[in-house]
Amino acid sequence: MTRARTGTRHHPARGRLRGWGGVTGMAVACVITASLTLLPLSRHDGRTAGADTVGGGTAAAFPARAEACTDPEASLPPSSADGPGIAKIKARGKLVAGVDQNSFRWGYRNPYSGELEGFDIDLVRALAKDILGDPNAVIFRAIPTNQRIAALERDRVDVIVRTMTINCKRLEQVSFSTAYFRTGQQILAPKNSAITGYDGSLKGKRVCSGEGTTAYEALEKESYGAIFKDESDGTERDRDQLTVPNQLDCLVRLQLGEVDAVLTDNALGAGQAAQDPAVALKGTGPFTTEYYGVAAKKGADDLVARVNKVLVDYRAGGADSAWMVSYRKWLAAGLPGITAPPAPKYRSE
Repeated sequence: MTRARTGTRHHPARGRLRGWGGVTGMAVACVITASLTLLPLSRHDGRTAGADTVGGGTAAAFPARAEACTDPEASLPPSSADGPGIAKIKARGKLVAGVDQNSFRWGYRNPYSGELEGFDIDLVRALAKDILGDPNAVIFRAIPTNQRIAALERDRVDVIVRTMTINCKRLEQVSFSTAYFRTGQQILAPKNSAITGYDGSLKGKRVCSGEGTTAYEALEKESYGAIFKDESDGTERDRDQLTVPNQLDCLVRLQLGEVDAVLTDNALGAGQAAQDPAVALKGTGPFTTEYYGVAAKKGADDLVARVNKVLVDYRAGGADSAWMVSYRKWLAAGLPGITAPPAPKYRSE
């Protein structure tokens, strides 16, 4: 069986790491990245070829830049009211959700059933059940990391549920629900590497990150001497070696010996370490605090408020909440010790 690939160019397997956690892990890795990509390939100019839409763009008009952003995790109060966004979904009879199919335990294709599964997928189904009365009334679209915002702006999807960090910069382009998971940036590297974390041990090392991610932004602020930018980055001549369209491509680069480390959310890194036991998260823990939210088109207030209402129900019940059940099923093995979801924060206006 060949090593998993993510639709990127093939490279000779030099310096390849061993591992993958036995036959099951190998099967998961192969199927995750060999499965059908549901969205046309992204182009380096940030546009998507051949994009169709899910509706006529019901979101309200919005200014080019957001108001002063001091508390990005604060979202709209929850509501079950039906507005234009909810009406569009009900008329279609399906929720169109942008997800990942390559992130083990978050959004990935089960190698035995062929179905998408994971923590994010559970949340999508909860949204569909609340809005449409059927957890299976979903059209899943696999969205590359660097196309999440574009998919919303072009009405390719109703929501993005894809380990997407809430921050002020992104709030200028999309709307977010309240936070549904807390995470942070951490270095992933071979277990036997001299790299000790996000520190001076990165000097001269090749560090991979996803295009348009908070990991890349962190490296721009402080790289500790790491090499993290491709020549001709963002152009047709971009080699996609250090900055990649899909975050999982970084793990493949690491296995091929083309990079020395990966910077990513520790939530994603834990899943990648589970895929390949030859790598590990380095350091004492994440060096940032970030929160994932469900993203919707800018101004789709009724949809965001409805998502927040679903999240209220999803968090309710303490240790028996749907959130905790999903956490124990998918994430507890790699991210132990979490006893509750992040508390919601709402805007006062």
